[in-house]
Amino acid sequence: MSITIAGKSVSAIGLGCATFGREISEQASYAMMDYAQAHGVTLFDTAAAYGAGVSERIVGNWLAAHPASSVVLATKLLPPYEPATLAKILEQSLCRLGVETLDLLYLHHWHASVEGLELLTMLDRFVRSGKIRALGASNFTAAQLSAALRRQTEAGLARFQVVQHNHNFAVSDLTPELLDICTANGIAIVTYSPLGAGFLTGKHRRGVQAGSRFAILPGHQDIYFQERSWRRLERLEAAARRSGHNTVCLALAWVLHSPQVTSVLIGGRTPAHLDQAFAAQLLNDPKLLAEMQAE
Repeated sequence: MSITIAGKSVSAIGLGCATFGREISEQASYAMMDYAQAHGVTLFDTAAAYGAGVSERIVGNWLAAHPASSVVLATKLLPPYEPATLAKILEQSLCRLGVETLDLLYLHHWHASVEGLELLTMLDRFVRSGKIRALGASNFTAAQLSAALRRQTEAGLARFQVVQHNHNFAVSDLTPELLDICTANGIAIVTYSPLGAGFLTGKHRRGVQAGSRFAILPGHQDIYFQERSWRRLERLEAAARRSGHNTVCLALAWVLHSPQVTSVLIGGRTPAHLDQAFAAQLLNDPKLLAEMQAE
């Protein structure tokens, strides 16, 4: 499903800003945002956790130089979500981003505080006061999302309108149960890591590559270095040999044409990574994609 926030449409390809200030310089980050905007990307996604706020600051500096931009700006706050300090933490993000109103605020991960009405009521106040235009839940299970939505509905509070999850050909957190909940509640789905943080390029077959996301954030190794993921990579490589398309193009096309997915976040270090996604978006071959998926 498509989604519009404050009159601004969310593009099918979004810009993931996790690399900003961590894996690429501020100037390289500006080049990524310039290129994304010039090619119709409207969703810029950052988080307070990215570089301990550095990514937010870089995005804020770019926005200050582009006041007429139609960017849909999203950020995320990390748990614990303490009601006593949440407003202050949100203000810190808004300050780094240089905005008074944020288009989309995610809770970055589920936390036990989501089970209480105090946190959900505070999020509702952020929306009603004009600080936030829409609420999102990132990395929630189907049960966690369903319970939170029920509490919000029963209390008449602003509800989560967007979810964000890991989703790629090797590993996906978009379970059938979660998809059903999103469909029933009109919730848009944003996904990240379409190449499995580089796993689906095959570059880690002989060990973790120095300087890669797997080296910078070793936790990725536990997620992807599993038997099923290696089998999926083999299936992707076989499809590439049959079709004549490279593995990166096929992996991106599979995600970009996933049913129910509203927007796919594309990160990277150069505009060429965005070009890969733009090319894959044009590869809409239902038969090929279905053959890839079949186990």
